[in-house]
Amino acid sequence: MFDYSAHPELLKGRIILVTGAARGIGAAAAKTYAAHGATVLLLGRTEASLAQVHDEIQAAGHLLPLVIPFDLESTDPAQYHDLATMIERKVGRLDGLLHNASIIGPRTSVEHLPGEDFMQVMHVNVNATFMLTQALLPLLQRSTDASIAFTSSSVGRKGRAQWGAYGVSKFATEGLMQTLADELEGVTSVRANSINPGATRTGMRAQAYPDENPQNNPAPEDIMPVYLYLMGPDSKGINGQALNAQ
Repeated sequence: MFDYSAHPELLKGRIILVTGAARGIGAAAAKTYAAHGATVLLLGRTEASLAQVHDEIQAAGHLLPLVIPFDLESTDPAQYHDLATMIERKVGRLDGLLHNASIIGPRTSVEHLPGEDFMQVMHVNVNATFMLTQALLPLLQRSTDASIAFTSSSVGRKGRAQWGAYGVSKFATEGLMQTLADELEGVTSVRANSINPGATRTGMRAQAYPDENPQNNPAPEDIMPVYLYLMGPDSKGINGQALNAQ
């Protein structure tokens, strides 16, 4: 497990947007950020899907999160800029962006992967990530210490058979992170890095490994140290790195 112990008020005064915040790692990250003092923007497909996370943060007495229903699977480029305008109006800036939302698609060979499935996975995991990053960069650049964390995977760092579009999309995610990090280096306060969560007890993991005993894997809450580290001031100067949660 990533070795890091966070101060209870590590993220006090910070505004952090989390995609895929309704469940799994995204929900755990959102609640963890709120527990450490951040104002969290919860982005997910529908308002209803985000309600439980919103209510849990509120019930815990943390700063009230902002719910943002936004479907990365069906939205067009113009909507990303509308989203950025809305966020600017509501909170003025961003100090952190966690790209967590993704879909896995069929586990099959390149030879047999349907083209429409490939394009769908690439759209959500790569195109949407690019468009959201581009739209939100001006808000991140208003911060004196901003962080973008891209969720990657071991199959996005070393190719593996039968991982189809998902593996390709995570290689692209690493490439986007590295390109952006190099562009940001020395010219802005924004940094960009990636996180490989590893085997974690999530719905996506169960979909990929249906015969696996989920209890053998850590819960999303258990892998939060690296997520806290990258969003807080202790990681200032860390840029273009591919980190592992476990």
